[in-house]
Amino acid sequence: MPFYLTDGGVNGTMKISRTWSLIMYLPFLICFVLFLIVPLVYGLYISLHNWSVFGGNGGFVGLDNYIAILTPGNIYSTAFYLGLKNTLIFVAISVIPLVMISLALALLVDSIPNKLKVYFRTIFFISYAVSVTAVSAIFKWLFTGNGGYVNNVMNTMGLSSINWLNEQPYAWIAILVATVWWTIGFNMILFINALDEVDQTMYEASSLDGANWWEKFSYITFPSIKGVFVFLTIISVIASFNLYGQTLLITAGGPAQSTQSLIMIIQQMVFNQNNLGIGSAMAIIMGMIMMAIVATQYFYSFRKE
Repeated sequence: MPFYLTDGGVNGTMKISRTWSLIMYLPFLICFVLFLIVPLVYGLYISLHNWSVFGGNGGFVGLDNYIAILTPGNIYSTAFYLGLKNTLIFVAISVIPLVMISLALALLVDSIPNKLKVYFRTIFFISYAVSVTAVSAIFKWLFTGNGGYVNNVMNTMGLSSINWLNEQPYAWIAILVATVWWTIGFNMILFINALDEVDQTMYEASSLDGANWWEKFSYITFPSIKGVFVFLTIISVIASFNLYGQTLLITAGGPAQSTQSLIMIIQQMVFNQNNLGIGSAMAIIMGMIMMAIVATQYFYSFRKE
């Protein structure tokens, strides 16, 4: 669309506005295509070939990689289903705490005086700025079986030590605690921003009608922040599916591969097994499973609307 300099007029103003909108949007569009669309298409192309990291393209195999992964009884399917099972376990145990604890913290911070809110927002959000390497190192030290801080505290209370990182379900508990501490600040900030947009006059009117705290939350607060709640639930599912750093650095996939996530399996297929075709096919299947879960969750959340 041509760019016009004009001294007035609705049409000229609209042309300038649309042109500048397009110019401002182009950098995002270029990055989106380069860093998402192109890798996705290229990964799909690789998944249809017998491709190795060092040997390159070994020829077109069609859907053979997908069939090998989905058909039980071979090393690829065994590894894939193990990683998928472990990942789904983590998704099941992590999404509710990640959303509900962050909502509880947001409600708590929202109830304190405005002058103090900024300090508590910063305190809870600081953990999100820490790298996964640092977080994993901290919690590996905390939950180490011999000499770990948690066991030392338990011993002073007369309790027996727990082999946190080498027994289940304690290994999942350690990873869950580390993940919640690390990422909860981001969810809390979004909830606080949503709570700031709730019309305060509705609370005043409900107080005059004698509504208690739970009734205010059920009929005013939650309906007003439902969109943010659903959004955070969806991104928490996606983030939990991408579990990698915590399990790699805290438990190394143990004990007995029980915390080996699907991304760890994909990484091993590509770099240890030198099979980029199988690894890409696993990644594509993982993406399709995530899309199916997220789509089901989205439509279920808004089925009445």
